[in-house]
Amino acid sequence: MRLEGKTVIITGASAGMGQAMTELFVHEGANVVAVARRKERLDALAESLKDGPGKVAVFAGDVGKKEDNEAMIDYAVEIFGKLDVLINNAGIMDDNTAIGDMSDEMLDRLMKVDAYGPMYAMRKAVQVFLKQGEGGNIINTCSVGAMHHTAGVAYCAAKAALTAATRNTAFMYMEQGIRCNGIAPGGVITDIPLVMPAANEFGFSRTSTLLTHSPELGMPEDIANAALFLASDESKFVNGVILTCDGGWTNL
Repeated sequence: MRLEGKTVIITGASAGMGQAMTELFVHEGANVVAVARRKERLDALAESLKDGPGKVAVFAGDVGKKEDNEAMIDYAVEIFGKLDVLINNAGIMDDNTAIGDMSDEMLDRLMKVDAYGPMYAMRKAVQVFLKQGEGGNIINTCSVGAMHHTAGVAYCAAKAALTAATRNTAFMYMEQGIRCNGIAPGGVITDIPLVMPAANEFGFSRTSTLLTHSPELGMPEDIANAALFLASDESKFVNGVILTCDGGWTNL
């Protein structure tokens, strides 16, 4: 088992890529703190994995809140005695709005969930890693939207901020054995389209020109497999990398 004995926090664990990561990591021996707002979904996930080689503890929280990001890390250390890997996977999409139509509310929510929240969690995790004195591992779900105009300005800007924070953290703490990498998914089949706001007409008219060139959509398991590699010791020499998982979309 590639993650035996490791304690891993996975946000956005109640569905999609986060759920796929949780399932895969538990089967690989990790003890996972599964984080999401929907506790009933987390409880069902934990029940389905109760016979796995790894264990699941659930934490209901909103990653857009600083206090929840900090509390989930304290909880992981309390329950499992340590923290090895933090995966900031939770995120939300905007409505494809361009800057001229962007609302204050949209910008604020996207930044809180997709940029500020992960950075609060990273800060707390780094403090724990330094105290433990055994290095650590952070994996952020970034996005091809950081460089490829696949959504509105708020989403792309938030993911670009997270990408920059990922690389900066890798550089700052490499001598302390703390790794920080990102995964940049392209189009992946999840339930995000079901909860996205209605698309802005002008913005979608622009982003859809890129969507016509998108390859076949990926599955959550494709991203989970990439996360498994980055979380395992097999990637110990990989640091500060944004691993693009988009079927070649950004090469078009």
